[in-house]
Amino acid sequence: MADWPILTLTTFLPLVGAFFILLIRGEPDMVARNARSVALWTSLITFVISLFILANFDPSNPGFQLVEEYKWIPAFNIAYIKGIDGISIWFVLASTFLTPICVMASWQSIETRVKEFMIALLVLETMMVGMFTALDFVLFYLFFEGVLLPMFLLIGVWGGPQRVYAAYKFFLYTFIGSVLMLLAILTMYLTAGTMDMRVMLDYGFAQALPSLHKWLWVAFFIAFAVKTPIWPMHTWLPFAHVEAPTAGSVMLAGVMLKMGGYGLIRANVQMLPEATFWATEFVFVLSVVAIIYTSLVALAQTDMKKMIAYSSVAHMGYVTMGIFTMNQQGFDGAVYQMLSHTIVSAALFLCIGVAYNRLHTRDMNAYGGLAKNMPRYAFVFMVFMLASVGLPGTSGFVGEFLSMLGAFQANTWVALFAATGLVLGAAYMLLLYRKLFFGKLDKPEVKAMRDLSWQEVSYFAPLVAIVMIMGVYPASFKDVYSPTVEKIISDHQASLKAAGLLDDGTPTQTASDTAPVKSVASEN
Repeated sequence: MADWPILTLTTFLPLVGAFFILLIRGEPDMVARNARSVALWTSLITFVISLFILANFDPSNPGFQLVEEYKWIPAFNIAYIKGIDGISIWFVLASTFLTPICVMASWQSIETRVKEFMIALLVLETMMVGMFTALDFVLFYLFFEGVLLPMFLLIGVWGGPQRVYAAYKFFLYTFIGSVLMLLAILTMYLTAGTMDMRVMLDYGFAQALPSLHKWLWVAFFIAFAVKTPIWPMHTWLPFAHVEAPTAGSVMLAGVMLKMGGYGLIRANVQMLPEATFWATEFVFVLSVVAIIYTSLVALAQTDMKKMIAYSSVAHMGYVTMGIFTMNQQGFDGAVYQMLSHTIVSAALFLCIGVAYNRLHTRDMNAYGGLAKNMPRYAFVFMVFMLASVGLPGTSGFVGEFLSMLGAFQANTWVALFAATGLVLGAAYMLLLYRKLFFGKLDKPEVKAMRDLSWQEVSYFAPLVAIVMIMGVYPASFKDVYSPTVEKIISDHQASLKAAGLLDDGTPTQTASDTAPVKSVASEN
């Protein structure tokens, strides 16, 4: 199967399923039932095929693998190029893994326009997989922007009372940021003469564009900061999460936010290392503010979805902090935190969806005592809550610990302030759990809530398993991307030395070298 265009197949198979759903005709009930079935089987088959990507991936090779390259617009040196490395492979698998879970989670909760909902969900999957596998900037930009339309529809059509406002705010924020990225891409294309991202990674734009490369960095940063999101460009996220249906929140938090972190690695860090050196302290400040401020805001929420939405901004603060430490531990932690947040945040939104579908309110004060009549639900929620606060033995601990370790090596003050987020995170998540599951079970409507169905157990079980595996055996995930991270750091430091920004005697750090490495912040 290594000879197949497996990346293309994984990317566009969901579109085939969407086309078949489009052809379904008949009575409304039959159309809805068949649309659900086609979407589920299409997404399951896509996930199984994506596992062959992992089976054919060589973790010891830090470069791009399974590359597919075809002529597209040769007159402008634009090609159809797809490939994966140790970082992108996990986000491809995350996209294909969460889609069938979203279909199952929407099986009963989505009752109107089911056919159109399933089409939007499958189109969204294609766009996400396509972006993480694109190695041509035109292709990257098309998929990066392509996610906006299906997510806009998921929020605007199937969302809550303020869904139209939330959908437009989401669209405008992310689209305006992407316009700046497009200008940066065109500038780099006119300089390098190609849209091939592999060429741009080694081009040296600081030397070719000495007066513009920092502006290019800023343009990319704004686009990806909005998508991540980084404070203060995060205000669209709580509205989008609150109004989105459960499946929309799962895909938004689970995968779409990671597009921002992935873009920061690809464009800002790898293509513009000298500007990254210049902006590191700035990113550290934004990350620390995001961690502390949004954690305090989360602590003040009574809407469960808003609380988890603000917590996502705080957790992604650890990601940006870890990336810009530019040492092995910090970078490893940032990627691991993204993977952990993919599972944990998706699972928490699914948990909130379970409660909302039964009681039709997201106010945590409306609940209480659920541990007595919903023990399975209480256990599942507890696992993801503890993972969110970073309990040792769960996935959340590994990412946060490595990010904090890398930050401590780079700048002690950054690590100190970021550590307060761990305490605040425990405070608001424990508060949420106490409000929902402890206390007296004296509200008739809460007493009537039924425990998890076997259909719900079927999609929560693999999420619980992954959280535990990532917590007790992190090497199973980290060893796949660590060689790629090591190469990124090595190339970054080589570029800084060539530019005279780093002393030749500065020690470089590898996966086997745990000696502290000073970052930009500490040197300045």
